[in-house]
This record gives sequence, C-alpha cells and structure tokens, in this order.
Amino acid sequence: MYVLALVAVLLLFWFPVRTWFTEHRGRWLYILLFSFLLSFLLVRPFRAFAERVGVLDVPDGRKLHGQPTPLLGGGAIYLAFVLSLVANAVMGPALWTILAGGTCVFIVSLIDDLHPLPAVLKLWVLALSALIVAAAGVSLSLFPSHTLWGQALNLVLTVVWIVGITSATNFFDGTDGLAAGLSAIAAFFLGVIAFQSGQVFLGWVAAALLGSSLGFLPYNFRPGRRATIFLGDAGGNFLGFVLGSVAVMGEWAEHKLVNIAAPVLIFGVFIYDMIYITLDRVVSGRVKSVREWIEYVGRDHLHHRLEAILGRREDAVLFIYALSCSLSIGATILLMASPFSAFLLLVQAVVVLLIVTIMERKKRKPAYGEPTRPEPQGATTKLPPRQESRAGPPDARGGLGRRWLSERSARSKR
Repeated sequence: MYVLALVAVLLLFWFPVRTWFTEHRGRWLYILLFSFLLSFLLVRPFRAFAERVGVLDVPDGRKLHGQPTPLLGGGAIYLAFVLSLVANAVMGPALWTILAGGTCVFIVSLIDDLHPLPAVLKLWVLALSALIVAAAGVSLSLFPSHTLWGQALNLVLTVVWIVGITSATNFFDGTDGLAAGLSAIAAFFLGVIAFQSGQVFLGWVAAALLGSSLGFLPYNFRPGRRATIFLGDAGGNFLGFVLGSVAVMGEWAEHKLVNIAAPVLIFGVFIYDMIYITLDRVVSGRVKSVREWIEYVGRDHLHHRLEAILGRREDAVLFIYALSCSLSIGATILLMASPFSAFLLLVQAVVVLLIVTIMERKKRKPAYGEPTRPEPQGATTKLPPRQESRAGPPDARGGLGRRWLSERSARSKR
C-alpha cells in the first residue's frame, strides 16, 4: 500500500496528469488526492522520528491508551496541507495570513508536545494568532463595519470563534480518530458549501485540508487495534485554527442569519461539547474561575460520556461522526433556504443535541475528577448474579472477595 501511494504521488507530479485534471475541471480532486497521498506518506517518517527521539504520549490515569504512543502526527498533516497548496498555486493574501497564524500555533503546540507549557501561555499565543488573522481582514461582519464599535465587536467575536473552534478540536483528540475525522467532515462540508456558493478558491483550500486529514486517519483510527501515532497538540490545534479561520473567510450567503447558520451547523458538535463541559464544570463546582477552566483537565468530553453509554470507543467515535454529518447536511440546504428555514434548521439542530443530552444525563457516570455521591450509611449494593460472580477477583480483601475465594476452594476440594 505504501509503495502504491508513493507511485501515485509521483504520477501526480507528472505534467500530463496534472494538465488532465485541470482541463477536466478536476483541480479540486487533484488537490484532494495530492494532499491525501502526501499526508499518508509523511506519517511514517514522523512516527519513526518521534519513536527515535522519544516524543511519546505516555499513558496515565486520565488517558485512554494503554502504552506509549508516538506524537508528531500533526507534522505530517501540516506539511501535506501547506505543500499541496503551494504546489498547486492555491495562495492569496488572506490565506497567507491564516497560514502564518496557523504556523505560530503549530510551533508553540509542537514545543508543548516536547516540553509541556503553561495552559495560559498557550491560550495567549492562540488568541494573538487569531487576532493577527482578524486584523488582516479575515473577520466576521455581524456588526456595522463602518463604525468603531462595530469593528471592535467583529474583531472580538472573530478571535473568540477561532480560539473556541481550535480548543474544541484539540479537546476531541482524546480518543483515536476523533479529531482528525471530525476535521475531515468539517472540511468536506465547508468545501461543499464553498462550491455551492461559487467560492472555488475556498473549495480548493477545504479539499487540501480534507485530504491531509484523511491521509492521517489510517494510522490513527483502526477499529479493534490501537492507534500507531497521535496528532499531538500541534496537529489538533493547527487543524482547528485553519478550520475556524476558513469558516470566517467564507461568504456563505447574503442574509446574515444564513451566513452565520452554515458554519454553526458544520461545527455544531464542537460548539455543543464546549458549551456542555463549561456549564457542567461550573454548575458542579469543579471550576470556579477562568484560570481553573483553562487549566482543568478531565474525562468529561462528549467522547468520554458516549463511551460510558455505548461501551466501546469505536462506537462513540462513529456516533459522533454520524451526529456531525447529520448537522452538517443542514448547512448544504441553507444556501437554498429562506431566513425562516435557516432558523428552523438551527432549531432542529438544537433539538437533536438536546436529545443527545437527555440520553447522556440518563446514563451519566461521574466524570474524571468529579466526586462520586456517597452511599447512605449502612447501605449495601446488590449486584446482579452474573456481576456478583465476577466481582470477587479484583478485590479479594473485601467480604465479597473472601466469600468468592472460599466458594472456589470448596469446589476444588469436591
């Protein structure tokens, strides 16, 4: 497979092949294949380098994986994305600014993968990078741009949007295949609505991001087997930064409600998880200040909660994929819809997420770091017969364990 990918990418460099794609209006497909193959080929060298220098994610009580796993997968995505744009001359002033800000975020996050940095410092770098992008003209236009207060509000909201989407993407890098898969879904639907609205340039950018993410997935999402490499903070933050910036860069519709609703639906899962964990942590008292929220690390994100319900990580990941696709499909309808229809689609998305929330709360287990509810004094927990027979071995020191051992000894003597 690796050799075939190498041959394929060399064929794409061949001028007649490139010309054929261009003449048949397949430039987007060429960029998609180019970035996919390049990402797929680059992952192995980055993985080998990470193993050699010891850039590994070591498991602890909070993390889900069972053994040290190489990081630096984000390096393959970063290079594949940038090279595919440069090689295909898909550049412009706004995109150069996004790449400059994304590169700053990538470098600082890469340093954090090597030597952990304070969370507050990383947030400042992310906010400043987003501010540079917004100040360069890649900004929301929700308020009147001819007034000073309107410009200031647009600037602040743009920074909040980019920082929020970047952080949410990195939060989803807590289980195999989730961050890269959700990024691929978001890039795909951004590309679809870009072509629908006649923004071909943005469609090419989205195709490059889609291919880069998909090329990484075979190494990171392998149902039934462990991932061979992780994105790392560098990869998760870079993907989120570019996605958030591209969403701001696009002009999706003339009406403001429709223009806002399209990216909100595409990033609905990201926004939902961010709002949910923030409210849950504040209401439960686990965080009591902004600084505590920034530094808080726990297993209370959507994929953790769904794994507790569904039982398998792969099922949780596939469920979130399906949820993201179902919300994003609405964005493709928005461009043909009236403002009232756009409002109804947003209401529908809220209802879908409300159903997921109700399902979660009914099956809720205490999140990581959250105190469990104490049992009433003198209360005993009655386990089902099947569970009771398996409960003894893990804790042979308790009464149940001693009874299990004594029964086993009695059976062996018969």
